[in-house]
Amino acid sequence: MNFGRAFSYVTEDPEWLKKTVIAALIMLIPVIGQITVLGWALEVTRRVINDEAETLPDWSNFGEYLSKGFQAFVISFVYLLPVYIVSGCAQSIGPIMASMSNNGSSDSVQAITSVVSVLSICLSCFMIAYEIVIGFILPAAMANYIATGQISAGFRIGEVIGLVRAAPSAYFMSLLGMLVSGLLASLGLIACIIGVLFTFAYAYLVDAHFWGQAYKIAKSSQSTSAI
Repeated sequence: MNFGRAFSYVTEDPEWLKKTVIAALIMLIPVIGQITVLGWALEVTRRVINDEAETLPDWSNFGEYLSKGFQAFVISFVYLLPVYIVSGCAQSIGPIMASMSNNGSSDSVQAITSVVSVLSICLSCFMIAYEIVIGFILPAAMANYIATGQISAGFRIGEVIGLVRAAPSAYFMSLLGMLVSGLLASLGLIACIIGVLFTFAYAYLVDAHFWGQAYKIAKSSQSTSAI
């Protein structure tokens, strides 16, 4: 995998600044903006997979990007649903504990506190482990969807896991790249709203390139193994 390429290709487009600023402005639109920019970035994934020119997409296909981004959002939401559920359960523990402490004896409260503490630790460990796994699985699911144009491809668990198993190092590098791009995106906070939206749009483009690269490597590995 060409790690540096995912970060450098963006600025090779003569109009990269204009296109990325437009993306940042679109992200000001609540919900729809981020979904559309995600779909726009995923066009890069498609181009990388198909060995097409790695220029940034223009903004002439807003509706297509919105549609593609919405389907990608659905895929992401479903895979992250266990995290949302566990997070909601964890947040409800505090009020429950406060209610019990007001109505129970000191011994019962202490026993419940011990149980809840263990439960909280278990939930935290689950979330950390699951998020690491999703860091491998979700990029493969997204690329599988983009490569086929079918949202159902993102949920073909056997195919998705097969991609990760075929190229685990590529997906590890993709995860590492996403962490780096996320760190770079946070630097936009220095420049306030437009700055952080600009760096987040850039991060989307970087991540999309990693997803395309990892998918290509995985498919190549699968083809080689099949021979």
